[in-house]
Amino acid sequence: MNRPPDPTRSNRSTIVWALIITSAAGFMAALDNLVVTTALPSIREDLGGELADLEWTVSAYTLTFAVLLMSGAALGDRFGRRRLFIAGTALFTAASAAAALAPGIDGLIAARAVQGVGAAVMMPLTLTLLTAAVPAARRGMAYGIWGAVNGLAVASGPLIGGTLTEHISWQWIFWLNVPIGLALLPLARLRLNESRRPDARLDLPGTALASVGLFGVVYALVRANPDGWTSGPVLTGLIAGAALLVAFVAYELRAAHPMLPMRLFRSRGFSAINAASLLMFVGMFGSIFLLSQFLQNVLGYSPTEAGLRMLPWTGMPMIVAPLAGYLSDRVGGRPVVAVGLALQALGLALFALWLSPDISYAQQLPGLIVSGIGMGMYFAPAANLAMSTVRPSEQGIASGANNAMREVGGALGVAVLATVFSSQGGYESGQRFVDGLEPALWAGAGAVALAAVAAFLIPARRRTDRTDQEPDGQAPAGHKPPVAV
Repeated sequence: MNRPPDPTRSNRSTIVWALIITSAAGFMAALDNLVVTTALPSIREDLGGELADLEWTVSAYTLTFAVLLMSGAALGDRFGRRRLFIAGTALFTAASAAAALAPGIDGLIAARAVQGVGAAVMMPLTLTLLTAAVPAARRGMAYGIWGAVNGLAVASGPLIGGTLTEHISWQWIFWLNVPIGLALLPLARLRLNESRRPDARLDLPGTALASVGLFGVVYALVRANPDGWTSGPVLTGLIAGAALLVAFVAYELRAAHPMLPMRLFRSRGFSAINAASLLMFVGMFGSIFLLSQFLQNVLGYSPTEAGLRMLPWTGMPMIVAPLAGYLSDRVGGRPVVAVGLALQALGLALFALWLSPDISYAQQLPGLIVSGIGMGMYFAPAANLAMSTVRPSEQGIASGANNAMREVGGALGVAVLATVFSSQGGYESGQRFVDGLEPALWAGAGAVALAAVAAFLIPARRRTDRTDQEPDGQAPAGHKPPVAV
């Protein structure tokens, strides 16, 4: 006698597959932010190029990724999130192969830019698709795992890039994406459910204003340190980009079908979590960028050795983030995020206090461990908070906006902390490097501390009972969102 299918088992399978697929895709996109940094000397040896060309192998990805994130989310809302996720994954995978096969530095830069386009479509949809697959009451743990994987990718980029470059070749930092991407394509088609925003329409003027405005600002940020903050291109990018973003806001306020409804920012929770995300990535990205160089250039570690010694920081989210997600389901996301950001700031401050050209590993450990715990506590609840502050139909654009804030924060963090570093120190000796790194770490700690303050402004949750969404992504009839105070 045939037994009827078990809906609980089917639902569990859907959740597990959604978590695996979206986490793997998010890992690829987040990893490529910093994976190339430790491979730059080998790339220059093989392909040639000036220092500015090498910087563009990092910046070309950051630029297109940050600029197109909201556009990618909007396209998914309009044409189908699974369909666009598959398209973005395919483009990212093909561009990774093109980067590995690049015959020269110009070809590598072009492939990195296309990688960023694919990631901008793929990355925000990972969170939207995961949200659609997981019941509301279980999203904290799911976001915890998703956040842990993404946090690990960002923080371990220099380790993975250095290890592959040192033991195989720099091309493998890009070949690594190809089998993962090829495996995700059929899995996404078979295991993810399609969803879209019912009333989604393309906002072409808003998309153009946001994309060009973000391009100007992010371009200026990634060029600020090598070209100087007062150089013509940097000032032009900052001023013109800011003006276009102001025009974008003005247009969206009166648009009938805006790409990013400005009323979302009337929500204190939505504004506060996005401000916290921006500031957190300013401090984290800039600090990792400089600390990975400190461990190699001053303490003499190889890229692999440097990455291994950073594991108490970079690996901690794998342990802490799922627990933080579970905890946020019980007590709310605000206290978990705020405490996590405070710990991250404390960890950077501890590292700055002990910093010296001959600092021992035992002296580094407290800062690394505390920073790792703090980063793990931030990632999962932050994603949950960003998605829970908007209507189900607007979660795609909310994810795009939050990811855009993070990417802009990362670019700003590298630019600002590198400027602080170069104004006080340099690469001439270990002591000169420390002279620049110490104030830069204090600046990073200050940015993350401000992020903690922003997190405390998120409304507290009054009640924790939440109702699952219907399969089409809409709240059930009579459903009211949790009350916040």
